[in-house]
Amino acid sequence: MILPAARVYGEFEPGQEQNRLPGMCASLLQQQRETWPMCREGYASLAQVRTKSLGIGRYSLHLQFNPGRIVSTGAKVDPATIRQRRCFLCVEHLPPEQHAMQYGRDLLILCNPAPIFSSHFTISHREHRPQAIEPYAEVMLQLSKDLSPEFCTFYNGPRCGASAPDHFHFQAAPLGAIPAMTEAASDSRSIIWNANGVEMSILPDYGRTAAIFHAKDASAMSNAFRRFVAGWRTLEGVNEEPMMNVLSAYHHGMFRLVVFLRSRHRPEAYFRKGEAQVLVSPAAVDIGGLTVTPRSKEFDTLTPEALAGIFLEVSADPSIMQKICETMT
Repeated sequence: MILPAARVYGEFEPGQEQNRLPGMCASLLQQQRETWPMCREGYASLAQVRTKSLGIGRYSLHLQFNPGRIVSTGAKVDPATIRQRRCFLCVEHLPPEQHAMQYGRDLLILCNPAPIFSSHFTISHREHRPQAIEPYAEVMLQLSKDLSPEFCTFYNGPRCGASAPDHFHFQAAPLGAIPAMTEAASDSRSIIWNANGVEMSILPDYGRTAAIFHAKDASAMSNAFRRFVAGWRTLEGVNEEPMMNVLSAYHHGMFRLVVFLRSRHRPEAYFRKGEAQVLVSPAAVDIGGLTVTPRSKEFDTLTPEALAGIFLEVSADPSIMQKICETMT
């Protein structure tokens, strides 16, 4: 499906001109806040958002009280529900006021009307096709480079955070807004694999199972990432995409990927009833260190230990990292 020409705000060819795309996105956001009431109201609600830091160990954990995210946090993403609801990312279902930046032939950059950040974009495929990262590894890296130095991109797997698992999409956030992207550059990381100009490392005592990739060459990076996913899939004995959240950035001539390895979508406490429920549904932003709580209850009562426990509960066993590396040799 093709977006009507009157709603295409601009076009950008991948790799076209360094540093140009961030300004185009900023212009799109300004236009949408002026002409699309839903977007304007969503960004106005950010003025009511509260944040606080939870000090634990050497790494950053933050909470954001953001009532506007209740739809995403509480979304039902089981196959039956997905089949019955109308896809909100399909071109024919976009609000009539919503315009887009066309990125290459296949992707549309859209303003997210329920933002977590001062600039928050969804980058979706023009066609309705399932969420799956491997065919788009190079695209994610190029998109990160084109959005640099202002933004990073992120991906939520279909079984661990994507509120539209049936429609392929990335998202973009200001670089530095998700703590994990900064922490991934830390000198304390330990290298566990290195080949073809790609370095893979981990952060000690991180409390989440995460693989950090650094490389100057996008092709070498995407190849290493695919080998990593293939090894992981083999170890788990599955044909489907392993559960993951991915952050991507390009900074100072270097590509950086942070891959969070997951074992489950939501913690057990999410499914409790009444006051015992903890409405936290970790996706890339949350497990990356900025946990969004749409209710004041969780914002006021979650302790660093409780949040760390949630991350451990939904993360894959750390021992799998070395096993995956062994498949890559």
